[in-house]
Amino acid sequence: MARRRRYRACPACGAGCHPRDGWLGLEGFLSRQAQRLARLAAASWSFDRASALLEEFCGLRVSDTTIRACAVATGGRMRQWQRADPAAARAFAAAAGDIEFSTDGTSVNTLRGWREMRLAIFAKRPRGAAAGPRDWDQRDLPAPAVRVLFGGLWTAEQFGPQWRAWAGRLGITEAAGITVVADGARWIWRQAEQNLPGASGVPDIYHASEHLDGAAEVLYGVGRRGGGLGPGPALDLAAGRLPRPGRGARSAGAAAALGREAGGTGGPARPPGAAWGP
Repeated sequence: MARRRRYRACPACGAGCHPRDGWLGLEGFLSRQAQRLARLAAASWSFDRASALLEEFCGLRVSDTTIRACAVATGGRMRQWQRADPAAARAFAAAAGDIEFSTDGTSVNTLRGWREMRLAIFAKRPRGAAAGPRDWDQRDLPAPAVRVLFGGLWTAEQFGPQWRAWAGRLGITEAAGITVVADGARWIWRQAEQNLPGASGVPDIYHASEHLDGAAEVLYGVGRRGGGLGPGPALDLAAGRLPRPGRGARSAGAAAALGREAGGTGGPARPPGAAWGP
């Protein structure tokens, strides 16, 4: 039996539905297994590509609009579960390990133009063995015991207060027990100081290595163009040993300027709560 029904779409966000489906007790025409495939495809590719690949891989013909509706509906249920169900935070509270927080953002193209999408992660990780600068790229850190991810199309000012709310939801009562691992972006340190007061901050090793490499280039004429970090002045900088610049080196003031530029705060990249000067 064929039937027709109206489809309504929100002019603001573009979300759509068949209003009579709920009244008729319909939940769509995808089975649970097909919904799972559609969600996995939507998480991996754009909706139109997900539609094409599902047909290629599985012989399942599903339109991109149907995949989009399935993904949006599932995301809404996940968001509600994360925010309202105590079970969502139970595993985090029970896990052992030190609390880490990391966040970043990237620009995405939306129906309203390019906007900033930001993602944040609270995690608990067992401590690994200590490592010196020469061992950073060789050791394997223990995997996180638990992780909670959240994000969306938010400005920094909108996103920061959510960190505090999530910390409370996860049973984190003292921000001093949190280590913020970030790339040194100014907005991250600012929001951490405002919303996770007392948390310790650490620039991630990848960005910290870039800054050390740049400082070694300025001071000693070595760096990526001179062979990368490797054994030598850049690792000496990382270890706190400051050899005297050789011939052809630029001034220490130039290296300090490089540090200020890398930190973006008028000084070295200063994590929240760290005593690195004003």
